[in-house]
Amino acid sequence: MKIIKTSFVIGVVVALGGCASPNYNYMPKTTNLSFPEVDSVATARVGDELLSQGKYIESEAIEVKNQEQLGISYTVYPGHFVKQGEDDGAIYYRLSNQAGAARLEKSALADAYKSVMVDKSDNEFCVIAWTNAYVCDDDVIYKKVMLPVVAEDSFQQTLIYNGKVGDKINIGYREYQSSQARTAFSNEVEYDLSDSSTIGYKGAELEIIEATNQSIKYRVIRNFN
Repeated sequence: MKIIKTSFVIGVVVALGGCASPNYNYMPKTTNLSFPEVDSVATARVGDELLSQGKYIESEAIEVKNQEQLGISYTVYPGHFVKQGEDDGAIYYRLSNQAGAARLEKSALADAYKSVMVDKSDNEFCVIAWTNAYVCDDDVIYKKVMLPVVAEDSFQQTLIYNGKVGDKINIGYREYQSSQARTAFSNEVEYDLSDSSTIGYKGAELEIIEATNQSIKYRVIRNFN
C-alpha cells in the first residue's frame, strides 16, 4: 500500500506531522588492513597486487533498488545513500558523488532537497527539503549495506608484480591518497633473484619462492610497517 505524507502550500512541500532537521553525528568505521598476512604464502599474476596496507573506511548506507516516485514531489533513482547521523526518531543519509550513488530529482513545485531519512517507527523512506519539511513513501524498496567511502585521510601502499626477464623481476610501488594515485610516490624497482630470493621496499620484505613472466609465488616476511 502506497502512503504519501505530504501537502503543498504555494508550491512548497510541507510534511504532515512537522519538520525534520538532519543530525550529523555519525562517524564511519575505520580499519587498518594488511594483506596478505605476515608469514602467509600467496600467488599473484602479472599486474596483481603482491602486498597492500592502508586505512579502509566504510560507512553504513542504504541502497535503493528501483526508481520510485514520491508523490508529485521527488523521484529517487537506484543507488546508495551514505549515513550521516541519527536521533531517536530517524536515521539520516546524505547524497554523495561516489560511483553507484543514488540521485534525486525534484518536481517544479517542490522545494530543493538536502538529504534523505528513514523513519525508525515504520521504516519509511523520506526526502528532506531545505525547509526541513519532508515527504515519505513506504513503497521505496531499500536495504542497509556497509559501503567503502573515500575520505581525505585514507591512505594505501601497494606492491605490484610486473613480470620477470631472465633472473630479474620488476616490482611496482604505488601510494594512494583518498583513492587517487600519488604520482610522486610511484616507482618501479628491479630485483636480481640470483643475488637473493628476499626483496624489500619501504620496510616490506618478501621471500620469492617461484617467479615466471606470468605469475609469482612468495611469502610475506614483513609488511610496510
